[in-house]
Amino acid sequence: MKNIALQLYSIKELTSTDFLGTLKKVADIGYDGVEFAGYFGTSAADLRQALDAYGLKAAGSHIGISDLMLQLEQTIEYSLAIGSPYIICPGLPEEMRESADSYRRTAERLDRIGERCKEQGIRFGYHNHGVEFQKFDGLTGLEWLANHTHRDHLFLELDTYWAEHAGFRSVDWIEQFKDRCRILHIKDMKSREDVRNTEIGSGIMDFAAITEAGKRYGVEWYTVEQEEYDIPQLDSISASLQYLRQIL
Repeated sequence: MKNIALQLYSIKELTSTDFLGTLKKVADIGYDGVEFAGYFGTSAADLRQALDAYGLKAAGSHIGISDLMLQLEQTIEYSLAIGSPYIICPGLPEEMRESADSYRRTAERLDRIGERCKEQGIRFGYHNHGVEFQKFDGLTGLEWLANHTHRDHLFLELDTYWAEHAGFRSVDWIEQFKDRCRILHIKDMKSREDVRNTEIGSGIMDFAAITEAGKRYGVEWYTVEQEEYDIPQLDSISASLQYLRQIL
């Protein structure tokens, strides 16, 4: 059985009011793990205790670039304490991605962060949105980051929705980066005309092909993310999980 996680930003309205209680609801729905988007003041010891009690794995944490630069040691310490193997940068401010030169400098910075994470037994990754598919000197921003970092210092958490939103096929990027795509963000799109999120399997994206590519290259986590809902959030993430279980 493949590991399926939920990016908790998907249900931020729930986690912001009852963080640990919401984790239990995610576990009860059947997810294997959770990817964090903030800890809401929870100590690492309390969070680890809750994860263990609910049978959930820590499947990484999104940490903003400013915290990565200013509080990297504390971030690593917290991740180790909760048993999370990944720290992931969820995006960049414009000044760090506005040209080929800025991407080169950013890649050097990310490489140093990733080197330190590796020294401490943590893997460091980058999560794309749509802006990283803009080209500079013939390469997309995502390619600049991948080409100018050591593969052991930076993996890619490919957001499949944003790749398709930018006009690409997710499968092509998985084929290009291969086992450097350690995590896939699984997020569906209603249609080309209506690009809002929808439950996995009810939109237009070919997740059967995407997950087959992921299996070829050893993707470790298939992480559901959704930001827009037509039905109650917990019902939505449950439907997405059920579909993914069927194809994985």
